[in-house]
Amino acid sequence: MGKQQPAMTASITASASLRRWLWSRRCCALLAQWSMFAVMCSAPTLAAAQSAASPSTASFSSPNAPSNLGGLAGLGGPQQWTSPEGMSSALQVMLLLTVISLAPAILLMTTSFVRILVVLGLLRQALGVQQLPPSQVLTSIALFMTALLMTPVWNQVYTDGIKPYTDKEIPLEEAWQRGSLPVRKFMAEQIRRTNNDDAVHLFLSYLPGERDPETGQLPENYVYFGAGPAERDVPLQALLPAFMLSELKTAFLIGFQIYLPFVILDIVVASVTISMGMLMLPPVLISLPFKLLLFVLVDGWTLVGEMLMESFTAFT
Repeated sequence: MGKQQPAMTASITASASLRRWLWSRRCCALLAQWSMFAVMCSAPTLAAAQSAASPSTASFSSPNAPSNLGGLAGLGGPQQWTSPEGMSSALQVMLLLTVISLAPAILLMTTSFVRILVVLGLLRQALGVQQLPPSQVLTSIALFMTALLMTPVWNQVYTDGIKPYTDKEIPLEEAWQRGSLPVRKFMAEQIRRTNNDDAVHLFLSYLPGERDPETGQLPENYVYFGAGPAERDVPLQALLPAFMLSELKTAFLIGFQIYLPFVILDIVVASVTISMGMLMLPPVLISLPFKLLLFVLVDGWTLVGEMLMESFTAFT
């Protein structure tokens, strides 16, 4: 019996290898058949296109016959592509594609999306469920709340900047100034409400050309928006990162308030389990149902949503 076991194993291995070989041959044959079928189907179309594109012998030898490559003359060749004009056009296209690809991220970074998403992520960590709700659900909630909060801002951007520009009433530079003013106002109000003006001064101090060359200090005539004759608007290069830091700081403060009751519940459960001698039982496993029950009883989702909505200054 012991001698038959290796023989049976070898036969099973050989049969499995044979089946794999036959399966691979069958797949290759099927692929070849499909390739031949595709070539046969496309042959009439290719022949018709070639006959239409290629000139006859008489027209080819005629010096006055028009060239069939006239439609491709605008494409140029390698010399035209590498010329300064061609390189300039290529760089413009590349810059446009880069801006288009980064536009959604830039748009979200100037809204309430960051604060809401960070708070919801901290709430999930505080509950102790690492994968529930899924990240797609939290992102969707953050997007919907952001759309609700930012609708007045976007409406004013469209009314003041985009619509007059599309109607050819104002130039592009004026449209940019008008359109960016509501966004500036929104970001400035959030920074002021959370008392995070130090972040603005931090980035202004590192902005080239903003410090006084004699004293090395920043000017005192900076305003967030609506600068007068003797005032200067805070550049967007400093306002945007300052707004991001302000949003992260505020989100962490809100997350601390959410975390605190769940941490206390974890401490109570851990103390009870240790006093009962259940050292091998993880306290998190016991506290998780109590966390979920407490969160549902106090209507936690509504409270968190209300806290987030009230943490933003209403846009007027």
